[in-house]
Amino acid sequence: MKMPLAPPNFQELFQKIANESTKKLGELLSYRIQADPRGNYYHWDKLRHLKLPPHDLTHESWWLAIKFTRRALYKNIPHSDKHGNPFVFAEPDMVRRLLHEIDIHGGGELKASEQVANPNTRDTYLINSLIEEAITSSQLEGAATTRKVAKAMLREKRKPRDKSETMILNNYNAMEFINDNSNEELTPELIFELHKILTVNTLNNPTAVGKLRTSDEIYVGDERDATILHIPPTAKELKNRIRNLCEFANASSTSGFLHPVIRAIILHFLLAYDHPFEDGNGRTARALFYWSMLKQGYWTMEFISISRILKAAPAKYARAYLHTETDENDVTYFIVHQLGVINRAINDLLEYLRRKSNELKTVEDLVKKSLALQSLLNYRQIALINRALKRPEAIFYVNSHRGAHNVTYDTARTDLLKLVELGILEKTKIGKAFVFSASENLNQKLASLK
Repeated sequence: MKMPLAPPNFQELFQKIANESTKKLGELLSYRIQADPRGNYYHWDKLRHLKLPPHDLTHESWWLAIKFTRRALYKNIPHSDKHGNPFVFAEPDMVRRLLHEIDIHGGGELKASEQVANPNTRDTYLINSLIEEAITSSQLEGAATTRKVAKAMLREKRKPRDKSETMILNNYNAMEFINDNSNEELTPELIFELHKILTVNTLNNPTAVGKLRTSDEIYVGDERDATILHIPPTAKELKNRIRNLCEFANASSTSGFLHPVIRAIILHFLLAYDHPFEDGNGRTARALFYWSMLKQGYWTMEFISISRILKAAPAKYARAYLHTETDENDVTYFIVHQLGVINRAINDLLEYLRRKSNELKTVEDLVKKSLALQSLLNYRQIALINRALKRPEAIFYVNSHRGAHNVTYDTARTDLLKLVELGILEKTKIGKAFVFSASENLNQKLASLK
């Protein structure tokens, strides 16, 4: 990956333009140039290529005016970089707009969704989202397996067969751990336990699981071309930095209001920047984002997967970090990127829920027209029938049905055997296990039952 070009030094650029003309400098600073021109929080590496700066300015003058506006908005984050310089962030118009969209769509609209609000279907969608986040977060860190195989492993609750599957299972267990501990204060011990859950049986050095790194021979790089992108703080600083990070997460080291979503995003950034572990830092940082969101009342975030969006464009994820490091520790770049990711994940989920609702309605319409079917089928069986209608070749297991709906083995077995009794499924034996598949002419079977 190519490193972004660092912006011109603010003080040097200010002095350069002042030396050319104090009148020109005064006019420049009097222009009402937004911190996010054209609705984007541009880095210098992008802005220098844009055409037609306003007021016939040069790109350098335009950048100076933008930075002057941004600096007036900066707020300090109570955490410094490896040189002792504070991290800062701003809340320009686009940040406030993106936060509003999250509060509206990720709050009211998602909470009002029938599938999320209905306790009968909530667990089904929650399990799906946990599985999706576990898979894609692991794939971001190099896990190599297909989504189909990974989902089957988690739903059937079988043991992982290799490192990639272990990473995915660990991520799934970590998400459940976060759910169970979202009411707790963040402590170094909780972070270490989270890291242990995420990395057990996956590290080249097994003794590094759940422990701070002790070496400074570590860097973040692009494996494709061996470019070093980030050198984290030294190991001797890590204990203090972890404690400071926990104070920030628990809101004990800041004054004034900080939007909960921004706090969670900054926590994500700071853990990744400090890189306190030999490996698994990205997974831990994203897990802490979820912990912080749940801790602060955003329970609907359980249903979205940010890693799926990040995996689709990993270079943009990396550049969000690099833009911050190369421009006065301005974490706004990372905040803007993550707000976009969260909003896209929410929109994708809402669209998924709408699609699933329409699919289920097909079967539900059949049920509504038949008093006999209404008394025979529950919502889990309806969901399975709908899947069988879409994929007649699908095979169902007791454990996969159990894992998909978070029910007991006996409940899942009863569901499937009832469908066999009704002629909707057929039961066969493969090895020692019974498997279930859709009966031939399933639509006709349902029609005859109604």
